[in-house]
Amino acid sequence: MSIYRLALSAFGVLMVVFLVAPTLVLVPVSFSSGRALQFPPPGFSLRWYETIVTSPTWSFSTVVSFQIAVLTAILASILGTLAAFGLVRGRFPGQSVANAVLLSPMIVPVVIIAIGMFAVFASWRLAGSPLALIIAHTVLALPYVVVNVGASLRTVDRTLEAASMNLGAGPLTTFRYVTLPLILPGVLAGALFAFIVSWDEVVVSIFLSSPFLQTLPVVMWNQISEAVDPTVAAVATLLTFATTILFALATFVQRRSER
Repeated sequence: MSIYRLALSAFGVLMVVFLVAPTLVLVPVSFSSGRALQFPPPGFSLRWYETIVTSPTWSFSTVVSFQIAVLTAILASILGTLAAFGLVRGRFPGQSVANAVLLSPMIVPVVIIAIGMFAVFASWRLAGSPLALIIAHTVLALPYVVVNVGASLRTVDRTLEAASMNLGAGPLTTFRYVTLPLILPGVLAGALFAFIVSWDEVVVSIFLSSPFLQTLPVVMWNQISEAVDPTVAAVATLLTFATTILFALATFVQRRSER
């Protein structure tokens, strides 16, 4: 290995450590026996993880976040798969514009999207409802499904679909029994990314939540704004662990789809 590549690898490792280290500090803090965030912790205790389970606020927000993330992943997978199929296989005027619009949530600052969504849902009297959160999270998650499914569709051998239709299968039957199984890893990867996007989303959720309906990141934000105790560190540790597992699984599925 050349000196240049060795130096570049070392620099990359240092940057990863620099970015990840603040997150890793939360892990020992979440097991602290003290009543405030303190590093190193004065002692070991599981009381803050017990608080997550026993507190109605934390447990309810966790259930809400999970339900919204699951519904977002399902809806984004369906819409994203259809959109990707139309963009990859279709030929129509304004195709590049449609592609740019679908991918724009990955580029436009999320606070601008949040303000726009709040204005729209407030005029529809849906702000603060689960439907508003699901739709908003689906819009944010849709590009990840489109990108993953689109990449899978470009690798599908079109002769397999042609052979299916030559044997008498219609377009829907061919899609269900030939195309969909071939692109299923890409759909699953997109669904996992959509779940992660919804699970971790805080800015849009703050704008669209109500005092009676709050996701887990919103409750964490409110807790930090009012009074900070190690419960926030415990929740952050669990979120980091869950997100890391899901991201690793999505990456694995995505690479299998590419192969």
